[in-house]
Amino acid sequence: MSDQDFQLVEKAISRFGLSARAYHRILKVARTIADLAGSPDIQTVHLTEAIGYRRLDTAN
Repeated sequence: MSDQDFQLVEKAISRFGLSARAYHRILKVARTIADLAGSPDIQTVHLTEAIGYRRLDTAN
């Protein structure tokens, strides 16, 4: 992941008040999304999708 990707995740963590556990879950989900897409690396699109899923999970 690039520095911009880490900043994106950290911004989401602070903006939505997520925990360190949520940070690791976002990374795990992003890794799964990348695997399903056949990508060897986690890309920004995978992170944004994982963050979106996390937001849906916390909204309920």
